[in-house]
Amino acid sequence: MSRKILITGAAGFIGSNLVDDLLKSGYKVMGLDNFNHFYSREIKETNISGALTNGLFRFMEGDILDPDFLDRCLSGFDPDLVIHLAARAGVRPSISDPASYYDVNVKGTLNLLEAMRKKNISRMLFASSSSVYGNNRKIPFSESDNVDYPVSPYAASKKAGELLCHTYHHLYGMDIFCLRFFTVYGPRQRPDLAINKFTRALMNGEEITLYGDGTSSRDYTHISDIIQGIEKAMRKVKGFDIFNLGESSAISLSGLVSLLEEKTGEKAKIKYLPLQGGDVIRTFADISKAREMLGYNPLIGIDDGIESYIDWVRNTGKNKGK
Repeated sequence: MSRKILITGAAGFIGSNLVDDLLKSGYKVMGLDNFNHFYSREIKETNISGALTNGLFRFMEGDILDPDFLDRCLSGFDPDLVIHLAARAGVRPSISDPASYYDVNVKGTLNLLEAMRKKNISRMLFASSSSVYGNNRKIPFSESDNVDYPVSPYAASKKAGELLCHTYHHLYGMDIFCLRFFTVYGPRQRPDLAINKFTRALMNGEEITLYGDGTSSRDYTHISDIIQGIEKAMRKVKGFDIFNLGESSAISLSGLVSLLEEKTGEKAKIKYLPLQGGDVIRTFADISKAREMLGYNPLIGIDDGIESYIDWVRNTGKNKGK
């Protein structure tokens, strides 16, 4: 099993949680991040502050759009496995700025694959997204479903990343698994995401904005289950394949707000706005393939996950600012 892991996007929500977990297990980890301005640098620095004191961790600040930077990182570390989490995130912002999403999510992924090819590093996990399913009418979403109809530039960029991964597997024999994450939440969640925003608004007596009529639904997946899925995939990555990582359950937007009200003891002040372009109606993961082939077994349901997240917010005072 791989003992030296390079992680792109290491200071972000998923990346920093993964870094901490791998360090606890004794892996040597190199983390890359460019502290993109999508949200506060201070948040990301806090995310990796613990890891920076660990002798098994090395951090490199730089951009995956810089091939020379990637070459230096790979040459200086020679990882057994690359976990590619770095990306421009968010569906709605991708509509107003599609070019930057193409640059980072597609060209950045291509740069990384090329750097790996040149250094004879052949194993990767690629962070894809449930957004590639678009408004798929078949429920739950399966890896064998057609994903040729993305409804946002972000979704299209993730599908393009999967295609590049397959191309490099085909041409150069790289072993790559693409992991389609379903709406991840938990400690360190990005400030733009619903559970983070709604929790903070409820605790501060602020208004919550809901897009649509509240019936859209998501398969919310706790960060600990995503980390579990990544670590199981690390041990199995061979050839090329795609796996859903979700809870395989869904809750409506209105249901989520009700659950947050119950767990916080606060009443929501709701403002309704029209459904936004690029938003999908629902997500729901079929995880039978990941269960069978990876041994993936999500353990944290939405009720317990929300309760633990609210406890984390209260204990860290994260409701006090952005």
